[in-house]
Amino acid sequence: MTKPIGPICNLDCEYCFYLKKEDLYPETKSFRMTDEVLENYVRSYIEAQPTNEVVFAFQGGEPTLMGLRFFEKVVAYQKQYKRRGMTIQNTLQTNGTLLNDDWATFLKKHKFLVGISLDGPPNLHDKYRFDKQGRPSHQQVVDGIRCLQAHQVDYNILCVVNECNVQKPVEVYNYIKSLDVEYMQFIPIVEHFGDGDQVSPRSVGAKQYGQFLSAIFDEWVQKDIGKIFVQIFDIALEAWLGYNPSLCIFNETCGSALALEHNGDLYSCDHYVEPEYLVGNINNQTMQELIESDFQIKFGNDKKDTLPQYCLDCEVKFMCNGGCPKNRFIKTPDGEDGLNYLCQGYRHFFNHIDQPMKLMAAALERGQPAASIMAVMQKRRAGKNQSTKRPRRKRRRQ
Repeated sequence: MTKPIGPICNLDCEYCFYLKKEDLYPETKSFRMTDEVLENYVRSYIEAQPTNEVVFAFQGGEPTLMGLRFFEKVVAYQKQYKRRGMTIQNTLQTNGTLLNDDWATFLKKHKFLVGISLDGPPNLHDKYRFDKQGRPSHQQVVDGIRCLQAHQVDYNILCVVNECNVQKPVEVYNYIKSLDVEYMQFIPIVEHFGDGDQVSPRSVGAKQYGQFLSAIFDEWVQKDIGKIFVQIFDIALEAWLGYNPSLCIFNETCGSALALEHNGDLYSCDHYVEPEYLVGNINNQTMQELIESDFQIKFGNDKKDTLPQYCLDCEVKFMCNGGCPKNRFIKTPDGEDGLNYLCQGYRHFFNHIDQPMKLMAAALERGQPAASIMAVMQKRRAGKNQSTKRPRRKRRRQ
C-alpha cells in the first residue's frame, strides 16, 4: 500500500497511530508524493508483479487530500506501464469526509474500490473520530457514503472496534446495515505501550473482542448470509474449506503488505513504519529487489518461526496462525513470549463459529449456497430459546 500524503489528515482521530508518523520526517515540509516518485512507484510495482492481476492500495493519512489531479496521474501512469492482458484494481481507504460528486464520478469511472471508516452510530463514532477543532465527523462520513451510493461506487465500511463500541456489537452491525451497506470489516484497536503487556484505555479487551464478533456472527448467520459480507467471516470460511486464509494477519507468514511512504521509503508493513523496519527506497532500488530482499523475507518468516508452542498446539491454529505479529506481546500460560494479545478473543470466536462454518463448508461442497444453512440455524436458535424458558407452575386448586 502507498501513503501519498504520509500521515497528514483533516481529522484528528484520538486512536490513530499514523498521525504520529510525522515525527519520522522532522525536516519534511511537504508530505505530498511528487510526480517523479509516483511514476517510479507505478512502474516498479507493475514490474514486480508475477501475475497479470495487480492491486494498488492508497491510504493515509487522508489520501483524498492529494486531490483528484494526483489520482488522474495514477491512472495515466498505470495505463502507460501495464503489460498486455494485465488488469489493474485500485483501492482507496478514506475517512469519507471530503467525498463529493466529482470524486464519486472519478471513482466510478475508474472502478476504484473505496473503504470508508465508520465506527457505528453518532454516539459511538464521534467518541474518537473528530476533526482538528474537535468537531464530530459522523454526518460528513454518512454524506460521503450516500454520495458513493448515488454514483454506484463499490465500497465497504471499516469499523474500528474500541473499548466503547465493543459493548454494543449488534447495535453497531445493524446500524451499518441500516445505511444499505453490504460489505464491512471490523478492526480491533490494540495500543500497546511499554515493555510489558499494558494497553491504552481505548484498546479493546481480548475477551470482549471475541464476544463482539460472536454476537455479530449469530445475527448474521441467521439472517444475512449471502446478503451481508463481513470480512472475517469470509476469511474464516476459506479456512474451514481447507484453504489458507487470504488476510495477511491470519496467514502463516506475512510480509506482503509493505507500506510505501510519500518519499519512496518502503517499510516492512503498515504497522511497522519505524526506522528499524525500513527496507529501502524505491528511488534507489527496484520494488522487486526490495520485496525479495533477505531483510523482508526474514521479516515475513519470523511470524511462523517465532510462533509459541502454545499456538502450535492450538485447535484453531489452522485459522489464526498467531494473528498479527504487532499484537504478539503477551506471554503464554507456560511463560513463553510471543502470544497474541487477542488470543482469548480469537479462540472464543473461532470455536464459537465452528459448527456453522462446517455446515456452510459442507453446503458449498455439495454445490448449495452457504445461505442454505440459515433455516437450520434459525431452528436451532428457536429450540435453544424454547429450552431456556422456565415451565409455568400449575396453580393448585383451592
